Amino acid sequence: MPSTLTESTDPYCLRPGEAADLLRGHPWRRFAALGDSVVEGMCEPTPGYPDVQWADRIAAELSTARPELAYLNLGRRGLRAHQVRAGQLAAALAFEPDLALVVCGGNDAFRPAYDADAVDAELAAMINALRDVGADVVTVGMFDVSYSPAVPDALRPGLRERMRLLSARTARLAERLGTVHVHLTDHPLTADPTLYSTDGRHGSARSDAIATAETLRALSTHRRP
Repeated sequence: MPSTLTESTDPYCLRPGEAADLLRGHPWRRFAALGDSVVEGMCEPTPGYPDVQWADRIAAELSTARPELAYLNLGRRGLRAHQVRAGQLAAALAFEPDLALVVCGGNDAFRPAYDADAVDAELAAMINALRDVGADVVTVGMFDVSYSPAVPDALRPGLRERMRLLSARTARLAERLGTVHVHLTDHPLTADPTLYSTDGRHGSARSDAIATAETLRALSTHRRP
């Protein structure tokens, strides 16, 4: 990535005024975010990009268009999918969201013993419960972290297979259950090392900026009357 590239000049990020155009008149008033470290916010600073994590950035843009927006971020690092449901779903439902972001399964897929059916079941339970209370639900196929330079070469093939399986199965769930789905796994930059942190598990501020752009674009096509 050229040293002069910043969010304002990055072709994969939001253009000036684009967020306002995408979200003008949006209907959402209560936004809840459930998940693991991706939702809590573990992005590594990148020069030229704000040090604000993805879910907080979405909330900030939603609030710009609707200042009365209430926001609850329940994300906690290190959680597997069943722990997200057990520890966060009740609080999310009590918040009575009309928009919810659900991101988990990555910590499951980091393990060779990843149980795709079990993760699907946890995601489906959360999605259905949130939709039953009237929330629009956002799901995500994350960037393929197996391309991170910090991942040992010997671990890349297995990690890539599991991460892509998680992404593909989440996309199928999204189609079946009617979520707003953001597919980042096959983004043109998914193999770009600037998207990943030095810990080999998380993203950079650049990846969060790009994920924000893609999420707002997806939301703009899914506005309830």
